[in-house]
Amino acid sequence: MIENQTLNEHELDLGEKLKRLRLNKNWDQKMLAARAGVSVRALRNLEAGQGSTVKTLLRIVRALGRESWLETIAPVATINPLTLTSRASQRVRATSPKVRINAAKRLLATAQTAQVNGQPAPASPFEMNAARRLIASAQQEIESSPLKKLESL
Repeated sequence: MIENQTLNEHELDLGEKLKRLRLNKNWDQKMLAARAGVSVRALRNLEAGQGSTVKTLLRIVRALGRESWLETIAPVATINPLTLTSRASQRVRATSPKVRINAAKRLLATAQTAQVNGQPAPASPFEMNAARRLIASAQQEIESSPLKKLESL
């Protein structure tokens, strides 16, 4: 895995990739060095992972026709993060248990009124059961709150 490599392993890996590219083009080290304008020794060091200058690396990459590699180092952002904030949805705040209980009770009362009047229910049976469970859990949350415990002292 590339994230766990040491610096020396990165150098060796890069050198092997450059060597593979050179061999795929069926070039010997002397030919690539001449095309890149570097010494054969500098190319040999680079392929062996024994260090080199940035200038040598850039010349070799250019001679191999792999300038696109350099664009991946720091790609230009295509999306401005500031535009994302203007399009982001508004933050939804957490509601208190009392507010959740009141909303669920209103839903249940509306459903009960609709049933008495012979109208279709405003919510499915699944949603009605969810509202009942919400009321129970919110009431339990209120009872176990630290403020409630302080009030009973």
